[in-house]
Amino acid sequence: MVEEVTQDAHGYSKLVGRERKRQSDGFSSSRAAFGNISPPLDAYNIIYVAFVFGGIGFLLPYNSFIMAMDYFKARYPSSPVVFDMSLIYIVVAFLTVLANTLLVETFSLNARINFGYIMSFLTLVFVVVCEIWWEAWGTVTSYTVNLAAVAVVAVGCTIQQSSFYGYTSMLPPQYTQAVMVGESASGVFTSLVRLITKFIINELRGSTVYFFVVSVSTVLTCFAMYHLIRRSDFIQFYMALCERAKTRITLEPTEDAGLIETNDSQYGILKIQTSPPPTSSQLSFANPAYEPSAPVPTYKVEDVVVRGRHSISTNRVGFSSIRRGLQARWEVTKSTYPYMFAICLVYFGTLSIYPGVVSEIESCTLKSWMPIIMISLFNISDLLGKTLASSSARFWTGKRLVKYSVMRLFLIPLVLMCLVPRKSFNFTAEITAFLYSIILGLTNGILGSLPMIQAPSKVDDRHRELTGNMMTLMYMFGLTAGSFLAWSIESCFNFKKDSCTQYESEETNIPILPRPFIFGGTPYPTITSTIPPSATMIIDAANASETSLV
Repeated sequence: MVEEVTQDAHGYSKLVGRERKRQSDGFSSSRAAFGNISPPLDAYNIIYVAFVFGGIGFLLPYNSFIMAMDYFKARYPSSPVVFDMSLIYIVVAFLTVLANTLLVETFSLNARINFGYIMSFLTLVFVVVCEIWWEAWGTVTSYTVNLAAVAVVAVGCTIQQSSFYGYTSMLPPQYTQAVMVGESASGVFTSLVRLITKFIINELRGSTVYFFVVSVSTVLTCFAMYHLIRRSDFIQFYMALCERAKTRITLEPTEDAGLIETNDSQYGILKIQTSPPPTSSQLSFANPAYEPSAPVPTYKVEDVVVRGRHSISTNRVGFSSIRRGLQARWEVTKSTYPYMFAICLVYFGTLSIYPGVVSEIESCTLKSWMPIIMISLFNISDLLGKTLASSSARFWTGKRLVKYSVMRLFLIPLVLMCLVPRKSFNFTAEITAFLYSIILGLTNGILGSLPMIQAPSKVDDRHRELTGNMMTLMYMFGLTAGSFLAWSIESCFNFKKDSCTQYESEETNIPILPRPFIFGGTPYPTITSTIPPSATMIIDAANASETSLV
């Protein structure tokens, strides 16, 4: 019926048809209101690739801190730095996504995503320049600064993440999958970059600097990709569909009114007649034959032009707006609670052992390479799982997702058997740990992506963005609970590297790399700080300086 909208001098929308190739997108109810409209095509899958970059962009800063664990463990040998970073990130992220869900209508989608990118970029630049390259602070202050940087990154990245899921909830389901594939691709990408920089550059600090420089450049690339597709016809079409769903009119029976039809095929006109009362041939509140099944006559009018009507909520805050917001969230919860519960369980199980517990699994042969390989295997299998998720989507219902998410929790004690007791592990072979890491990643990819993909299709189109934000809230709740469990496990077992004397006696080399050389300056001789195992580290509380006594 309608395909293109233009406006005349009176502010009414003129409806003009134009042929386009059709494609299935899951928006049949909204598109029915438009008639036979077909969406623009995603030529060469550019939109899909851009959302993959979006998923990469908001998880890459956190993955960068985790994949640089070899540097941070060498810098802070007596501290559970991976556990602390993971816990700080997840707790701050949970509080942020809670605030973002409550205030989703207050700030525009574009403003929230831009804010997240800017915070992530500036924080990564600060860490690589002031903390890793310059080493502006001693050990104690540096530890606090890094945790604060992780917290700031958590705010920016979580705002991006929640906003992107709300964004893709207004698009066909495969674009939500694109974001989740991007999340996994972020882990694979950072793993490969870390492996390459560690292999090519023997100096620990130098390889870490180059690693973070690549991360900063990637964040900029993701930011550019987001703005490249934001105003495309494809995006604007689906945004308009969801905004139209918010502008449906319901006539309340507060006065006698009639709907007058028109023979003009180019305009949809609504005319309310309050006096005199309508005749029996007209449609009105006094004529229950229009909707006889309704206990109280209520008329929903679709496919009409509303002059001067704004589809997006205003910033006015009052009791009525709060009530409507709570009611909308309750409606979403009733429709999607199995998916919310499933995604919460999946990420609770994952964060209970990844990355903290997994990074503590030792190998007397692989030494410091072991945690990097373990996390790389998880990231690769997670990416594979999210790629395969869409092919098995018909098998998975809400109940099945919950059932398999509960069964997956048995991985927690199995992985712990690779660590406890420390003197004689139950499962000592590296292949066992690698197998558990692959299973953990594969199940995380499949069971963690399907709830997020399927949930928006269970609600009305006008609630799709809100559904994406609420699913992200439950996702973050699972991450937070899992991080607290991981922190409790570490506190109970107090993981120490006492199983491999060879690993324990390995010298820790943190090179003092000449700063001009890193950025292409004169290559001064490299000084290496060697700390033997018998050394005692004394930290001067006045200036946090470090002294080695042999």
